Amino acid sequence: MLRRLSLKDFVIVDTLELEFGAGFSVLTGETGAGKSILIDALQLALGARAEGGVVREGCARSEIAAEFDSPASLAGWLDEAGFAVDETLLLRRVVDAQGKSRAFVNGSAATLTQLREVADHLIDIHGQHAWQSLTRPAAVRALLDDQAGIDATPVATAHASWAQATAALASARERQGELDTERERLAWQLAEVERLSPSDDEWQAITAEHGRLSHAQALMSASQQALEDVSEGELNALKIVSRAAAALREVADYDAALAPVIEALDGAELQLQDAAHSLSSYLNRADLDPQRLSELDERMSAWMSLARRFRRSPEDLATLWGEWKSALAALDAAADLAGLQKRVDDALARWRMEARRVSARRAAAAPLMAGRITEAMQQLGMAGGRFDVALVAQESPQSYGAETVEFLVAGHAGSTPRPLAKVASGGELSRLALAIAVTAAQSSVAASEADPTRVASTSVGTLIFDEIDAGVGGTVADSVGRLMKRLGRHVQVMAVTHLPQVAACGDHHFVVAKRSVGGNTTSQVTPLAGEARVAEVARMLGGERSSGTSLAHAQELIAQAVAVDGGAPAPRGRPGAR
Repeated sequence: MLRRLSLKDFVIVDTLELEFGAGFSVLTGETGAGKSILIDALQLALGARAEGGVVREGCARSEIAAEFDSPASLAGWLDEAGFAVDETLLLRRVVDAQGKSRAFVNGSAATLTQLREVADHLIDIHGQHAWQSLTRPAAVRALLDDQAGIDATPVATAHASWAQATAALASARERQGELDTERERLAWQLAEVERLSPSDDEWQAITAEHGRLSHAQALMSASQQALEDVSEGELNALKIVSRAAAALREVADYDAALAPVIEALDGAELQLQDAAHSLSSYLNRADLDPQRLSELDERMSAWMSLARRFRRSPEDLATLWGEWKSALAALDAAADLAGLQKRVDDALARWRMEARRVSARRAAAAPLMAGRITEAMQQLGMAGGRFDVALVAQESPQSYGAETVEFLVAGHAGSTPRPLAKVASGGELSRLALAIAVTAAQSSVAASEADPTRVASTSVGTLIFDEIDAGVGGTVADSVGRLMKRLGRHVQVMAVTHLPQVAACGDHHFVVAKRSVGGNTTSQVTPLAGEARVAEVARMLGGERSSGTSLAHAQELIAQAVAVDGGAPAPRGRPGAR
């Protein structure tokens, strides 16, 4: 539920802070006063596209902040996205004069995409052209699926798998000759490399071994000379170091400064002994092995010959061999028409299973939805009219299921329901949009009582109707007001309206007015109660100058609204402006 809305330097609003309560709130005012400015500001806070024109003239930037009760359905999302989780949810948007904007959720920077994801859990806004969506198949289908509690993700996933398998099969059939040629080429290349069977890191290993064997004589000679110089020669390093250490040891008692030198010489003697041992072991193992050298020459020659043939370096052959094996396996799979056809059949069977599940729930929900909307039509000046929800089977699998959804309407008794856009007038379309919106919201409330888990992810806490009652009057206007008031018992409802009958039904009433100070025009919003509210409803009834008759009529409308509501007290949370 929306708790607070704050604006600063937005369009013609300098500073404004409004508090909202539960129930049904109405916003009224003269034409051009800026009643929809609040809705525009709220949409910006919820991630709508921003332009520099929203900044009040002469100001550097505009700020909008909206505070909501934080719905339980958002807790996990907020935590995962790194936002603070609290009882309230604060959305803030700052727009500068160049149209650049920044967004914040609970004080932390956010993206517009994140704001829009949050908005899906908070508010539904129905504008005066809401009826236009009723002619779009996707929107109509979404309305029915929402009423039926359908999650269409599994059928969409199954359809994507079927479409992918179908495309792979079609591609394989078209490219059969090309695939066979490519397979033959790869098979020949693999046969050539198969003779060598190169293994990972083998090239590095054989080149290192070849280098050692080809220089074996030089290595052995150098090692023998080093061994003689270290320990086996007539005058070797080990003897010299040992003699030096012994000489110093004889006089060490006379000067302690020689102790570190003796220690270093002892260490050198140990290292020389280790080196002599290692050289001796190396010479014992060393072997010229001309046969092994010949084998390595032959192996390296085969590697380099194959590398030149395929214009690659010898180091790449093992990797290339693996890549060609994978490519050939993929070609075999792509050329396996029987296997690909089985994939298509299996994917289609999964889609049909999911589509049947969705179709059954749509078939069950369609008459219930049609009945509720038909009932609402009777209260909106379309007595005898009938609303139908038709399920039209599709010839081929679709991502949304086996059928599309179409709204049909009969404007009066005895007529046959026909597609909505072909038989309804503009005024009727607006009333139908209102009937559908109210019915959808009432169903959502009923579902929340039956299954809180489901509604936690699909419903919103606030419904806003922005002059959706345009073209409505008389007794129909009374019905619109009562419908919204009744809906307000279960969910927060806000309506921008020009109808006094609707305004009289509000639990809370705000008036929007322009004022001019020093040549600057600003818009202000004021909560109304008591005589001030009666005067505003009277103005809506009688124009600029309220007469005694219009005041009496206004009092009567408000009293009737309270009586129809059963004298129920206003919902908790008193609204106000600061």
